[in-house]
Amino acid sequence: MSGKAEEIGKTGRIHSIETLGGADGPGLRMVIFMQGCPLRCIYCHNPDTWDRNGGREFTAGALVQKAMRYRTYFGREGGVTLSGGEPLMQPLFAAELFKQLKKAGINTALDTAGTTPSEEVAEVLANTDTVLLDIKMPDQERYDQYIGGSLSATMNFLQAASAAGCRIWIRHVVIPGINDKKDDIGSLCSLIHDSGVAVERMELLPYHRMGIKKYKLLGLSYRLADVQELEEGRLAELLKYCSKELPETAPGY
Repeated sequence: MSGKAEEIGKTGRIHSIETLGGADGPGLRMVIFMQGCPLRCIYCHNPDTWDRNGGREFTAGALVQKAMRYRTYFGREGGVTLSGGEPLMQPLFAAELFKQLKKAGINTALDTAGTTPSEEVAEVLANTDTVLLDIKMPDQERYDQYIGGSLSATMNFLQAASAAGCRIWIRHVVIPGINDKKDDIGSLCSLIHDSGVAVERMELLPYHRMGIKKYKLLGLSYRLADVQELEEGRLAELLKYCSKELPETAPGY
């Protein structure tokens, strides 16, 4: 590893930190949102995380110390989730942070789209308890149109996470008129089934409009301005369909 790479790995650029969140992995968790993302998801509600050079700089040790303050609240299942942005944009830092967290006895979860190739990914996964893998769309055509990433890269990452012994949760944002049909969810379920990977939980996340103000503040156009949020009843129908297609995987949202 080069001296330059070692220097980069000492600190990470962090967008924000949420303490005791209950929607980003098992149990109560401290969620660290990292800066930098190579994707441009049409529904992204955190465009302020795209810039790799934004946010504040932290050492891994400082974040571990912060996590230790909440350790008693984590319980058996909770811990720290690294999210973004895309945390694998800073793989050396992610690997070091997770290594120190595990040494401190704190559970780790990685919230990622798995589309960022990196030689250091294995080092991150070696100290990851749970992977929350965001499969953005059920086919490459819609990745090209709405995401800008690679479905095959995501599926390859799924295999790598499974081989590393991580618990696997799948996440998928459902957008009215884009991927909210049963056939769309059926295609997603087929991808997971055909992968041969044991997936513990399948989360369908309803599209929301909470990021619109950020786009205006940043001077960015919001392509889904005319799309309304997914109805709760429709989400329940799709979750029920998931349970039928993947009976060994627990549904969630």
